[in-house]
Amino acid sequence: MLWRGRRESANVEDDRAQAVGGSRGGLGLFLVIYRFFGIKGVLIALVLGGILWGTGLVNPGKLLSGRPAQGGATLSDASAEEQDRFHFVKVVLADTEDVWTAEFARHGRKYVLPMLDIYRDRVMTGCGEGSAQAGPFYCPEDQKVYIDLSFYDELAQTFKAPGDFAQAYVIAHEIGHHVQKLLGISDKVSAMRGRPDYKEYSVRLELQADFYAGVWANHSKQYLERGDIEEAMRAANAIGDDAIQMKTRGRVVPHSFTHGTSAQRMRWFNKGLQTGQLEAGDTFSVPYSAL
Repeated sequence: MLWRGRRESANVEDDRAQAVGGSRGGLGLFLVIYRFFGIKGVLIALVLGGILWGTGLVNPGKLLSGRPAQGGATLSDASAEEQDRFHFVKVVLADTEDVWTAEFARHGRKYVLPMLDIYRDRVMTGCGEGSAQAGPFYCPEDQKVYIDLSFYDELAQTFKAPGDFAQAYVIAHEIGHHVQKLLGISDKVSAMRGRPDYKEYSVRLELQADFYAGVWANHSKQYLERGDIEEAMRAANAIGDDAIQMKTRGRVVPHSFTHGTSAQRMRWFNKGLQTGQLEAGDTFSVPYSAL
């Protein structure tokens, strides 16, 4: 993928230097205070925090979330390869911004730009604590995509899907969930949680995000190099529910699918790639057996 020297998105939060400690992040500080000084100690800490907040020195809300008030600590241990990936994902995000802004405008709508949060290990989100073990994800509550860049090592080594366009596909898929949020689709599916057929709609939602990733790829063809589409297809094939279950369980359990099979994921990505049109990706009107 031709990406060097291109525009990088400014809508990126670099939280790699702010690893969340423990399972509760910055809240752990108050737990320590409570343990040794009781509730009075916590109250005193909160009062002092309020005073410091008033002076502009400390933001207690950021302290509770385990994240810095603004900016971030200096990242001194990032390798050259990691920094290369950092700039790469910023270029890919900028590309999705351009594509979806234009596509929404074509439909008379405004595309609200999402944020991309780059972290390490664990991170506090609007949807609760996120873990790198879960892979990249989108949180509809704060409209942010979260990614630990070490996932790309796993994608290449564990899932045998190397290549920069495979990495770009992963981001484009998560941005696809943001598109669904703006269109009201994800909220409708979320409201179905608890229903017996919820997983079916979860699969439809994920396949539509794959379709939207394909739409993005269609509008970014001028930056593609030979083999890029094959890289994305390998990634879609590798992270299908059936492929992952076979690798981790040694068997496939279709009724537990949440993202779709490898064949389905490749098919819907390719459909988006071929059509390049937002309206052609209605995965909810297709019979489930025909997905």
